[in-house]
Amino acid sequence: MTYLGLAACFVAACVPLFAVAVWRRRPDRRWWASTGLTLLALVVLTAVFDTAMIAADLFRFDESRLAGIFVGLAPIEDFAWPVAAVLVVPAVALLMTRDKEDRP
Repeated sequence: MTYLGLAACFVAACVPLFAVAVWRRRPDRRWWASTGLTLLALVVLTAVFDTAMIAADLFRFDESRLAGIFVGLAPIEDFAWPVAAVLVVPAVALLMTRDKEDRP
């Protein structure tokens, strides 16, 4: 399996949870803005720090299993993990919060 295939499976497993959370809770614009800014920040940090770690030769990838698309030195597959985190963490937080009418 390629790194891209593994990353796609992982992100695909996170999408239903995100969809259910959005469908059930109907978040407002503020939630969407903060989730989008979180995604942007994590993607930028991934690009910067993955490039730095790869340049320092802290780890290597099997070139035959990469898609061949890079942002800096970071392969595109590495960006699936922050995307998955932004799908899961806000969705779980959204599902765990109570509505105003649910509060005592």
